[in-house]
Amino acid sequence: MAEYVMKKMVADAGLEADFEIASAATSTEEIGNGVYPPVKRLLQEEGIDCSLHRARQMTMEDYRHYDHIVLMDTNNMRNIRHIIGEDSQNKVCRLLDYTEHPGDIADPWYTRDFELTWRQVNGGCKALLEKLSQ
Repeated sequence: MAEYVMKKMVADAGLEADFEIASAATSTEEIGNGVYPPVKRLLQEEGIDCSLHRARQMTMEDYRHYDHIVLMDTNNMRNIRHIIGEDSQNKVCRLLDYTEHPGDIADPWYTRDFELTWRQVNGGCKALLEKLSQ
């Protein structure tokens, strides 16, 4: 969800040339799968296409390549430590850490509250874009 929300915000701001946005899993359960159907429907209702997305796992090369590694929750943080080891370049943080309410994004797989996750992701992406646009 966050990848596509952020891409839309960046496009709406006319900043596509300044950003490279991608997502990757920190675990292996969903590798190769598309966006979870309820999330895909929610994104479609918002005019956001994610139909070509296929999950892949993050690699150390991703850590080297990207300036920021933005996670959704503490579980992702724990998993990413197994992939990258120490965050020696201080690139890793949670999306909501850019907001006035730092913490974990509610995982709708468990909460079933897709609207809450939508609001959190939008708020986090907006705050992140503001920070990066400074």
